[in-house]
Amino acid sequence: MPQRSAGLLIYRRTAGVFEFLLVHPGGPFWVRKDEAAWSIPKGLIDDNEDELQAARREAEEELGVAIDGNFQPIGSYKQPGGKIVIAWSVEADIDADAVKSNMFTMEWPPKSGTMKEFPEVDKAGWFSLPEAGRKILKGQRAMLDDFLERRGAG
Repeated sequence: MPQRSAGLLIYRRTAGVFEFLLVHPGGPFWVRKDEAAWSIPKGLIDDNEDELQAARREAEEELGVAIDGNFQPIGSYKQPGGKIVIAWSVEADIDADAVKSNMFTMEWPPKSGTMKEFPEVDKAGWFSLPEAGRKILKGQRAMLDDFLERRGAG
């Protein structure tokens, strides 16, 4: 069975225009990647965990702030690697510059025997629809279209 993740497509309206909060993955593999490298805040669903609760937990871990609001299902999306991401939209206006992510540990440099800590998310940003379409991972682009379709704005 493929791995399953859950996440939140967080949006706000500025002067009547939708903007989307995306996060950039931390760690050495992503440091020089920008276009098609950003993601919605998301993560793996624990055994017997409610999918929406997992999405909210993961967003809080990656952003450092709890997200509350009217959560609307967007859909399930199979990623190029086979993982399934289940997404909800929610309107919230958080300070992207104040994001404080949890950390993970990995051996770096490879085969060095040295363990280093990295933030799971190294930055967050608000993006207009065209910008978000360029920044977001290929496997998540359909979330933007589906969000707009459900909002009657597409």
